[in-house]
Amino acid sequence: MHSLKDCFTLRNGVKIPCVGFGTWQTPDGEVATNSVREAIACGYRHIDTAAVYGNEEGVGLGIRQSGIAREELFVTTKVWNSDHGYDSTLKAFDLSMKKLGLEYCDLYLIHWPNPIQFRDCWEEKNAQTWKAMEKLYFEGRVRAIGISNFQPHHILSLLKSATILPMVNQMCLHPAQNQTEMVEYCKKLGIVLEAYSPLGTGALLKQPEILACAEKYGKSPAQILLRWSLQKGFLPLPKSVTAQRIRENTDIFSFELEGEDVVRLSALEGRIPPSWNADTADF
Repeated sequence: MHSLKDCFTLRNGVKIPCVGFGTWQTPDGEVATNSVREAIACGYRHIDTAAVYGNEEGVGLGIRQSGIAREELFVTTKVWNSDHGYDSTLKAFDLSMKKLGLEYCDLYLIHWPNPIQFRDCWEEKNAQTWKAMEKLYFEGRVRAIGISNFQPHHILSLLKSATILPMVNQMCLHPAQNQTEMVEYCKKLGIVLEAYSPLGTGALLKQPEILACAEKYGKSPAQILLRWSLQKGFLPLPKSVTAQRIRENTDIFSFELEGEDVVRLSALEGRIPPSWNADTADF
C-alpha cells in the first residue's frame, strides 16, 4: 500500500480503500460534517459510520459538501442491535440511507453478533438479519456486506444459513489486542479485517514502546500504530475531529516498520484493557 487510494480487494472484486476515516464518538452536526469534509480533502476516500453513532446526517452532509463524486467514495454503515431481524434490518437500512442522503451503501455490516435483547435467540436473529442484507446486496443497494465484532463461533453459526460469505469483519485490533485466533480464522476464509480503535482509543499513544518507535522513525505515535496495522494486513479506521491530526494520520506511507519492531509492538498484548466481549456486553 502506497497511498490512501490504494485498496484491498474484497471477495466479489469490490475495491475498498486501505485506510478508512472512523467517526465513532464524533458528534452529529457541524463536528461530523466538518471532520468528514476535512478527511476527504486530505485524501480519504473511505468513510465509516453506523446507525448507533447518531451522526449519519452530519457524515452524509460532509460527503456532499466535499465535492467529490459519489463513485469515488467508499461509505460504510451498520445495522444496530435493536434492529436485528429481517424486516427490521431492511427498515433500518432505509433509514440510514435517508439520513446519509445516499442512494446506495458500499458496505453494510452487522454491528454486533449477540445483542443482550436477543441473547437467547441470537443465532436465529443473525440469520434473519443476514438474509435481509443478502437481499440488499442482490438488489444492488449495497456493494458489499460484512460483520463487526464477530468471533469464530459467531461466524460459524452464520455460515449455516448464509449464501454469501461475509466480506469484512470489523474488529478492535491494535498492538494490545491482537485477537490472533480470530485474525487467522478470518484470513483463512478470505475475510478482510478492518481495525477500529487502532490507537487503542488513545491509550497506546504514551506507551514507552510506541514512543521509542516514534522517535526511531521520526513519526508520531499515531502514525506508528497505523503503520503497524497496515503491515499486519489490517485496514485501520482512525478517528479524529482535529484537522491537524486528520492530516497527520494520512502520512503513513512514507516509511515502513522493521520486522522486529512489528513483533515488538505486537508483544504489547494485554497492556490496556480489552474491548467488550460480544457475548457478555450489556447492550
